[in-house]
Amino acid sequence: MSGVSAAPAAPQSFLAFDYGLRRVGVAVGNTLLRQAQPLKTVAAEGEARFAAIASLVDEWRPDALVVGVPFHPDGAEHDNTLRARRFGRQLHGRFRLPVREVDERYSTTEARAGGAADVDAASAAIILDQFLRELP
Repeated sequence: MSGVSAAPAAPQSFLAFDYGLRRVGVAVGNTLLRQAQPLKTVAAEGEARFAAIASLVDEWRPDALVVGVPFHPDGAEHDNTLRARRFGRQLHGRFRLPVREVDERYSTTEARAGGAADVDAASAAIILDQFLRELP
């Protein structure tokens, strides 16, 4: 080896989503601070939902997207598991960004217990915090 160390990786930024049929919570974070911040809840459906998300993607320019995927307490999948995964595939198809999935069991319960004013955005931040903690 020549003694030259590799340059540190550039910080990456992420938008995270707590998917729901009526609302989608959104949070932002990066690998530099390794901390998520709740942004907002998108209450629109269909194309209006994706238009609102597109404006957030344009504003924050994330390197990847993180989607919380719910499971039953025993780890079994249910209808919302499939819906959240479909939402992740739609995000990938529309924005051509990598999409990472995070097991989001209990994120809403944790957000409520913490007294969050916007439970959906706080849940998205909890999901992103978990993702950032699991990075090497």
